[in-house]
Amino acid sequence: MKAESREIVQHILGYIGRFSAGDVTEAESEASFQEAALKLFRYQFQHNAAYKKYCQVRRKSPLTVRDWREIPPIPIQAFKELTLSCEPAEEAEAVFMTSGTTNADKRGKHYHPTLEVWDASMVPPFKHYVLPDRDRITVLVLSPAADLNRNSSLSRYLTKAVEHYGTSGSRYFYSQENGLDMEGVLASLQECTARNEPVLLIGATFAYVHLLDYCADHSFQVELPQGSRLFDTGGLKGQSREITAEELYRKIEDHFGLNRESCVNMYGMTELSSQIYDQTIRSRVLTGRAVHEKANPPWIRTLVLNPDTLEPAPDGETGVLAHYDLGNWNSAFAVLTEDMGYKNERGLVLLGRIKGSEARGCSIAIDQLMSSHKKQVKA
Repeated sequence: MKAESREIVQHILGYIGRFSAGDVTEAESEASFQEAALKLFRYQFQHNAAYKKYCQVRRKSPLTVRDWREIPPIPIQAFKELTLSCEPAEEAEAVFMTSGTTNADKRGKHYHPTLEVWDASMVPPFKHYVLPDRDRITVLVLSPAADLNRNSSLSRYLTKAVEHYGTSGSRYFYSQENGLDMEGVLASLQECTARNEPVLLIGATFAYVHLLDYCADHSFQVELPQGSRLFDTGGLKGQSREITAEELYRKIEDHFGLNRESCVNMYGMTELSSQIYDQTIRSRVLTGRAVHEKANPPWIRTLVLNPDTLEPAPDGETGVLAHYDLGNWNSAFAVLTEDMGYKNERGLVLLGRIKGSEARGCSIAIDQLMSSHKKQVKA
């Protein structure tokens, strides 16, 4: 890596390390984030040609931007259309790719010259939000591990969770040959229950939909031991059908005996290097009352933007989400999503994907993205 890249990496690792300890005031956090964000914007404007072109179309540069909220978020489609990388893409230690469910021929790519920052941004928040009351737990993984899908950020995430927080009895139940081993999962749940051993079920949201269908077909029910919990990530819309969150959590309680307060949903995406979590488990452990809204680790901030203007929306008002992730040091610090949501005094509430009629501002941003792409190709 370039010397300047190494300096940026060390700066962000230091930031994550300090703020993971939780002993920094809100004012100090904001000042430090501002400093780190503007430093990173200058770096990306200088070394990321594709992002620089987009910023120029938006008429933004390090000379005009004075606050991290002014840094233009690039639409997530850019990860499909452009090579967003400050370091040579061909030298990346890892390339995480989107699933390609919309278009298998055009998958978004996120280049990571080193996984130091990605790993550092994943490990402490998992403990903070999923296991605030214990150091290790038996983890039962319903989705592919990293060795089965090296281009999946989720697979790496799940594997790291087991490495750092799983007991020796933790197991993976997905294979390329047979898919999810339903019988194996249910047998392990029964064994752990017989030993009164708490478990953490972890996997993509729709893995649970299929597992719960299997439980219903086989009349399977178990009351998991106290301290057990369930972690899911991803959307509730699958290739074959869509279910509501209320339906999913009702089935989880019916078949596993885990109520909503024992479940945590993680919001993440290939285009980000950090994750955002439900506060359910942590708030219940610390205060006895569950907060369902999501919270960000200090190194990723989320703005709710007016869908027409892409200007920040007031708290309580619905808008499109933009994330500002220091973990994205090599790609794009600011990412404009296709997700809708709002904020209140407790945190972030997700509302699903943006609809066409709501997306005027996003459409303009995409037009600007494509304009910058054409300029880059001509150059």
